[in-house]
Amino acid sequence: MALLLDELLAGLRAAGEETRLRLLFILSRGEFNVSELTTILGQSQPRVSRHLKLMVEAGLVQRYREGAWMLFRLQTGTGNAELANMLAGFLDAGDPRLVRDLERIAQVKAQRQADAQAYFAENAENWNAIRAYHVEEDKAEAMLRKLAGEGRVGRYVDLGTGTGRMLELFAPLADEAIGIDLSREMLSFARASLGQANLDRVQVRQGDICNLAMEDNSADLVTLHQVLHFLDDPAGAILEALRILRPSGRLIVADFAPHDLEFLREQFHHRRLGIAHYDMLAWAEAGGGKVFRHEQLSPPSHLVREGLSVAFWVVEKR
Repeated sequence: MALLLDELLAGLRAAGEETRLRLLFILSRGEFNVSELTTILGQSQPRVSRHLKLMVEAGLVQRYREGAWMLFRLQTGTGNAELANMLAGFLDAGDPRLVRDLERIAQVKAQRQADAQAYFAENAENWNAIRAYHVEEDKAEAMLRKLAGEGRVGRYVDLGTGTGRMLELFAPLADEAIGIDLSREMLSFARASLGQANLDRVQVRQGDICNLAMEDNSADLVTLHQVLHFLDDPAGAILEALRILRPSGRLIVADFAPHDLEFLREQFHHRRLGIAHYDMLAWAEAGGGKVFRHEQLSPPSHLVREGLSVAFWVVEKR
């Protein structure tokens, strides 16, 4: 992408300082909050914040809020995104200063992973209790891969990303992958998981999936995996997913088929006891889409009467 001369000069001026070059190098390894960046750089928060402000203004770095946190990553798509990536790529990872930065990046990511594991351990009993009632995860994921196909996509968006597992599955197919979730705890877990999977360039953001801060017609593939049954307004999430989807883009939804396991509402905060096929047909139609594939996986044979069937829908935007 060609840059205006003033835009290029502003980017070069903003990058022309040791700490700011190190920040570009660090942010090429993933997204970090200010506290993490001060730990990695070994500098004061006010100083790091000043450097970040200059690079945000020059379009080299992107800033966004997640609750009380302010997170930073390399610019993508607009402004001086190509310049930021190019400058980060020019730097020699064998430079002693950058070697130290890489060591501290590893320490920050290890702490993230430890925090994520603690959160998972605290909640694993709930998740495992629900898993026992439906088909094994590997079979459900095989179905999702089949429905997604093998072709590459430009932008992939996972709504209600949770642990980031869908991003792990589908990000390798995409030029750009973004996960959206309202829970900071789940986003922290997702960042740790994606870091372990060497998917540091995948973005996760805090947001309301029924009111997305994303442009119309900006995604090629969208997934909603085991999300709708938690929502007061699942139709709103489908409408938003189809709004951001490009014409002929695909929305893949996986959720429980209708059931009568009332304890899931009482104990695990499910708002709906499954999603009916006729509802999905109506929601897709209202959003300008059409369901062109519907699959279902039955629960384990010993739980046919009291288990959970998992339903899958592929919706194409017209």
